[in-house]
Amino acid sequence: MSAGERPAEAAQSGPWLSQVEPCRRVASADEIAWDASTDFLVVGSGAAGSSAAAEACEQGLAVTMIDRFAGGGTTVASGGVIYAGGGTSIQRAAGVQDSPEEMFRYLRLETQGCVSDPTLRRFCEQSRHTLDWLIAKGVEFRATLYPGKTSYPPVDYFLYHPDNSLVGSYAAQAQPAARGHRGAGRLTRRQMEAAVGLGGSLIWPLHDWCRARGVRWMPFTEARQLVQDRDGRVLGARVLELPDGPSRTSFTHHLQTGARLQALLPPIVPGSRLLRRLARRHLREAERLEREARVARFIRAERGVCLAAGGFICNRPMVAHYAPSYRAGFPLGTSGDDGSGIRLGQSAGGATGRMQRMTAWRFINPPLAWARGIVVNRRGERVCNETVYGATLGIELVEQHGGEGWLILDARLVREARAQIAPGRTLPFQRQLARLNMLIGRQRARTLRQLAARTGIDPEGLVRSIAAYNRAARGEIRDPLGKDPEDCAGITAPPFIAIDVGIAAKWFPCPTLTLGGLVVDEDSGLVRSEFGEPIPGLYAAGRSAVGVSSHLYVSGLSIADGVFSGRRAGLHAASGRTWEPPP
Repeated sequence: MSAGERPAEAAQSGPWLSQVEPCRRVASADEIAWDASTDFLVVGSGAAGSSAAAEACEQGLAVTMIDRFAGGGTTVASGGVIYAGGGTSIQRAAGVQDSPEEMFRYLRLETQGCVSDPTLRRFCEQSRHTLDWLIAKGVEFRATLYPGKTSYPPVDYFLYHPDNSLVGSYAAQAQPAARGHRGAGRLTRRQMEAAVGLGGSLIWPLHDWCRARGVRWMPFTEARQLVQDRDGRVLGARVLELPDGPSRTSFTHHLQTGARLQALLPPIVPGSRLLRRLARRHLREAERLEREARVARFIRAERGVCLAAGGFICNRPMVAHYAPSYRAGFPLGTSGDDGSGIRLGQSAGGATGRMQRMTAWRFINPPLAWARGIVVNRRGERVCNETVYGATLGIELVEQHGGEGWLILDARLVREARAQIAPGRTLPFQRQLARLNMLIGRQRARTLRQLAARTGIDPEGLVRSIAAYNRAARGEIRDPLGKDPEDCAGITAPPFIAIDVGIAAKWFPCPTLTLGGLVVDEDSGLVRSEFGEPIPGLYAAGRSAVGVSSHLYVSGLSIADGVFSGRRAGLHAASGRTWEPPP
């Protein structure tokens, strides 16, 4: 929350806001003519919402789950990875040694206090049980281990290191373990090769489980307004439902067509602008149908409302307000990531935290040869150890170097990279981006000073950085930034190339997403007010809330946090309890 911005005021003013309406305050629930009643109302149906609904249902509550769209949220659009460890059944089957303590020691390095140590420890202790809980709901995982460093493994591997745990400076403080668990069910090989839209392997089994056990499912239903009594308790919500019928059918057609057109070509490819214009026509028609055909309903929630409607990356004015340094990045999310869940919470007096915190994905491995080069800023200085996880590199570029950076390679590393991206060794999107940037999205020169002149990098700084790096590659000194000796490669063989890896790189999109949200009580998941008190009847989970992944993103941690925080809310709404490990 910006300095001086009160929650209720923030939700009702400013050009970046969603269509959330001011909270309706009543003396008692009897003032509202409720159209429906439930124990627990869940807003959003991604990892957090589905987990909240399933846990509350399992605990005996009557649950209603709504979603503005067809369901699944950004989780469905993701790579389908959940971060889990501490000795999961999949880790044990793959021969991976791990413990909750080692997982805690590692994640403490990454989370940097964004949640308390007791909460982080509970997250780690619960992790292996969480995976078993998902498996019991029908989610499928496999124990095929990819042991090396990569941003995302080849298609036949389902367990990998999705983080910095193999980087020397991290491995010295916590025992590395493969903790990236890819969902393996309900996917074709072609889908897996695309590496997007794979989260259905996690979500659809949860949805099936919920519906089979009586959770009321209301797709194409948007929460617009919370209802709160004079004591501050949230009683329910006013929603807008697009009823089943011709309008919904047409709405779905235009929405899906617009999404397909947007996904056909990356924004860097010629012709993508035309496709995006066509996509916007369909999306505008979908908005018109939605606006004209929806029906307002009031839903009473006896035990509480859980806001699990995602972050705000697709609300570009809101991004510009809270995190302007990341505006040039490529928004990674779906239309539902418009901040509405956060704004609903603010309308009831909820406080926000870490709204300026985002993640920027600058993955340069595969090919591994790229990570054996160096990344420099405009002064020619190295940015960080290039073998770190891509989100670590991206954050460093944006927060410390003005969003600018260049990957420097020599002819030998370029040859290695081309061999490493051969079909079968990488996924198609990894191969295409690497080829494109080594062919078109680069500057090339016979000398380092010529390369510096063509890129605007300070030549003296670049020459000094490469000289020091070459000494480390020869074993004369330790790498100043801690890169492992086997990952250091001398940059000596001309021609040299520089690839723009900045956040605004023309040929190398940098995906971004938001990490901040509503501040919650870490034992219950109840939203806290600006005065620090829990708001009765109002929970938040996933990217609508501050959580385990709100400092730095590693693959699968946002989904894992969504499951963890969703289950926490569902359990507390049903019983007033916090999870404890089984005896």
